[in-house]
Formats: sequence, structure tokens, C-alpha cells
Amino acid sequence: MNDAELIQRICDAALLRGEFTLRSGRKSKYYLDKYLFETQPDILAALGERFAAKIDALEGKIDRVAGAELGGIPLVSATSMATGLPAVLIRNQKKGYGTAKQVEGKVESGERIAIVEDVATTGGQVLEGAKVLQEMGVEVVAIIVTIDRQEGARENIEGAGFAFDALFTKADLGIDE
Repeated sequence: MNDAELIQRICDAALLRGEFTLRSGRKSKYYLDKYLFETQPDILAALGERFAAKIDALEGKIDRVAGAELGGIPLVSATSMATGLPAVLIRNQKKGYGTAKQVEGKVESGERIAIVEDVATTGGQVLEGAKVLQEMGVEVVAIIVTIDRQEGARENIEGAGFAFDALFTKADLGIDE
């Protein structure tokens, strides 16, 4: 699937019009329902390939890929399969039972990890996940999102000291609020 076909598939599957409140609290006339595109195997496979290409282009060795609960989990799984790199899953908060971990999967201090994310508006959620990894002694090499809504995520993520990249932007999807 080429980029134009993938963009069309994402829009057909997940672009909703109406009145929506975003995680940031901002109101929007459109919503990209990540669960609608992340549950389509052809879209997910194509996204995994594109994330793999972005990760391959990063300087230096990447040890693992990470994704945050809930929307980042299918993406990091597809990326892990496409890259052959182990995946790390970041919970929103520590579980209160068993191992009581916030990060699932093996992680070693000093490792270099790329985080994949779904839709970024301000970047708040993915920044929380990146900070959790940093507290474990991990170097977060890059944060790569599926779609940048172009509403401050890049500026906030880069301002926090992380490299940022996006597979697509709101403009690429032909969205003009």
C-alpha cells in the first residue's frame, strides 16, 4: 500500500466529523478514532512498516520499541514485528497486583528506545510515557507518531528534549478545520 492509499484507508476508517472534546480539553470539529484504524490489519501492517523505516533511519542502534497504553500497543506490536526489535509496553499507571510494574517487557538501564504513538495533539500522553522510561535509565531516542494534528505536539515534544517525527500530519490527510 502506498502513502496515498494508506492515507485514504485511515480517513475512510477513522476520520469522524462533528463536535469532539480532545484529551487536551480542546474542542474539535473532527476526530481521528485511532481504534478504528488500529484494528484494521492492512492499515496496522502498513503502519508497522513505516514505523520500521523511520526507526531504521535513526542514528545509532535502537534496542527496543515502546508504546503506551492503550492506543500505542497495537502500533508497537506491529512495529516490533516489522523491525524484529523487542517491544516495551507502558501502562498509564502501575498495576496494583502481581509485579506492580508500569512498564511491561524487559528494559535495561542505558538502552536506546524509540516510542511509537497514535495521534498527537499536544503530546502530553507520550511525554508522560517517555518520562517513565527516562526514570528507568533509558535513553528515549525518538518519539514517532502516526498522525500529528499540528496543534503543538512537535513543539512540546522537541521542547522537552526529544526528537519528534510523524508518519503523517493533519495536512497530509487533507483535514482543514
